[in-house]
Amino acid sequence: MAQRKDQAPSVATYADHEVITPPHELRKAIGRAVAGDDPVARAETALAKLSNEFGTWMLAECERLEAARQDVARQGFTEKTHDALFRAAHDIKGEAPTFGYPAVAGAADSLCRLLEHTPESARIPLPLVDQHVDAIRAIVREYHRRDLPEVSHSLTARLREVTDEFLRRENSFRPDYLEVIFAPPLAPSTAGS
Repeated sequence: MAQRKDQAPSVATYADHEVITPPHELRKAIGRAVAGDDPVARAETALAKLSNEFGTWMLAECERLEAARQDVARQGFTEKTHDALFRAAHDIKGEAPTFGYPAVAGAADSLCRLLEHTPESARIPLPLVDQHVDAIRAIVREYHRRDLPEVSHSLTARLREVTDEFLRRENSFRPDYLEVIFAPPLAPSTAGS
């Protein structure tokens, strides 16, 4: 196929329709594969260069989570405060393993479950939110401790237990929904790996 010189989309007109083909600008962003080049190795090298920043980034995420918790404490659960708290917890859950803090992910996941599966956010007990946020911050703060894996596992398990008990009670009128949120995961757990 000949490369087009202009950047305008091409239009092919038929009796009952037109086909518009946009310019392929993404082709400019893709490089050709080079023999011996390992993009995964390049990505890992880039990540290693950034790794000295991970602790600072995780602390910044914890501060964002704390600010979201404070907003909920001051204003109650609104759409905005709920969303900010959920996003902060969700980001920590996803970033923790990459930033070298995998033990934080479980507590953040439990907070996400609480926020996502409670039918009426105004009924979420603020002390339970506080326990989650405090646990996340403590795990990050104490990450250097030798006993952290055991302590964080125990703490996260208890948070999850209390959260699941609350979710069962709050969703008792929706048995089909309960089946969904308490179904075993499809992917095997990576906890303990």
